[in-house]
Amino acid sequence: MRRTLLASLMAAGLSLHAAAGAADLLQVYQLALANDPVYTSARYALTAGREKETQGRAGLLPSAGVGGSYTRSDENFDSSSNTYALQLTQPLFRLANWENYKQGKLSVAASEAQFAQAQQDLILRVGQAYFDVLSAQDALSFLGAQKIAISEQLASARRNFEIGTATITDTNEAQARYDLASAQEIAAQNDLEVALARLQQIIGQPPTPLAVLRSDVKLAPPQPAQIDTWVASAQSDNYGVVAQQVALEIAQSEIKRNRAGHAPTVDLVAARNFSDQKSVRTPYLNGRGYSNSIGVQWNIPLFSGFATSSKVDEAVALADKARSDLDNARRTAVLNARQAYLGVANGLSQVKAYEAAQVSSQSSLDSNKLGYQVGVRINIDVLNAQQQLYSTRRDLSKARYDTLMNGLKLKAAAGALREQDLALINVLLTAPPQ
Repeated sequence: MRRTLLASLMAAGLSLHAAAGAADLLQVYQLALANDPVYTSARYALTAGREKETQGRAGLLPSAGVGGSYTRSDENFDSSSNTYALQLTQPLFRLANWENYKQGKLSVAASEAQFAQAQQDLILRVGQAYFDVLSAQDALSFLGAQKIAISEQLASARRNFEIGTATITDTNEAQARYDLASAQEIAAQNDLEVALARLQQIIGQPPTPLAVLRSDVKLAPPQPAQIDTWVASAQSDNYGVVAQQVALEIAQSEIKRNRAGHAPTVDLVAARNFSDQKSVRTPYLNGRGYSNSIGVQWNIPLFSGFATSSKVDEAVALADKARSDLDNARRTAVLNARQAYLGVANGLSQVKAYEAAQVSSQSSLDSNKLGYQVGVRINIDVLNAQQQLYSTRRDLSKARYDTLMNGLKLKAAAGALREQDLALINVLLTAPPQ
């Protein structure tokens, strides 16, 4: 993939945000470019697809070949014939060949659109896998912190029960919450292992510690801020739409190519022939020599058992199918653009709400701890406040990752997703905590 100067400069400078031994988003993406088998397959498919133009052009260019024969006959093999010819043929009028040439060029355009789609898909897959790992790490970290807080509350409940200032109910409640947190921690560890395995599948090696999203990060709304602009871009620039548009043009050309089966063909033919005849019984026919010829060959199809008409009907039906596929591609692109835009807009609102909820949850926990110490709150109040705080932190973390991913999906739906979009997200990353 050709990288722009801007992306190169940003990739070089932004990697400073990750500590030594930790990989940032751009570094993971570079590993995916080199090792992801899906992207590699798409690159080879593009190389193969580009040959279609050369193959289509061949039908308009001259062709040359050499052919001949050598035979011996009669009872005692007393006669022989040796002939060969060099022939050159230049098509003068072949409508089918011209349509093949047009289809070859269209096939190249389709291959390039499909490869561009594969590039965007790789960016999305890398981004999703990267943020899935960060989200799983956050969930495990929050559960670990919650488990520590619950263990402290459990120890406090046990002390209070021993000195007679609390009932066994407080201890049992804290123990139940601790056991639940332990079970959730095991599940979170499994989720992290699965997320790491998915990332490894893309980059082809076990991932190193990853740079994480800054805690004070501020996410920006999509630009432009009008959803109709994104929808319009999705209808025309989405690579799935572009590929289906080319597929429709190929199908329409195929109709013309099959109709050309009814049309005459004209070729220019030039040849140089050699003949060597020898016979014992008819020596007067012996001779050898060269002859040259040039002329025009034509052919007018009259009847082919309805095969040509059937192929035309088939091509018309396939063109109608391609037209329906194009309509579906446009609708899908519009739907994806709307969903992603609303995901970004609503995600920003969610992040703002969760940030406020995090401050409120921390204040609620502090108040409940103080109330528990002075006897106006019970143990379950503190445990609930702790759970609410860590759940809010987890949800805030996930909302940020989802908002960033929806931003990438929005650009992909509009056909505008590039490597530099990852570089812009890379600015928001920092070294993982030690």
